Amino acid sequence: MLKTFLLFLLTAVAEIVGCYLPYLWLRKGGSAWLLLPAAASLALFAWLLTLHPAASGRVYAAYGGVYVTVAIFWLWWADQIKPSRWDLLGAALCLAGMAVIMFAPRTA
Repeated sequence: MLKTFLLFLLTAVAEIVGCYLPYLWLRKGGSAWLLLPAAASLALFAWLLTLHPAASGRVYAAYGGVYVTVAIFWLWWADQIKPSRWDLLGAALCLAGMAVIMFAPRTA
């Protein structure tokens, strides 16, 4: 379970960085050179999603819960906006949903 969660965590960071760098270019006057590491980060994100042994639809659905949680912490770190208790509750609910999707017992 820890390996799955850490892989999702790394995947979420790769996706957020891959989207944040073009944001810096388009909205904050950053260099267009930011698009190169952004593309590499998004390629890493896509590759990381393929490393899970579960069915792709289940992986994508569960990954969403981790992504939401990482995005809330990105809000705190990158945007310097402290999450509200409702943000944190929502993130916790998303993680609970991820756990149900990925780790529930299944019949063959």
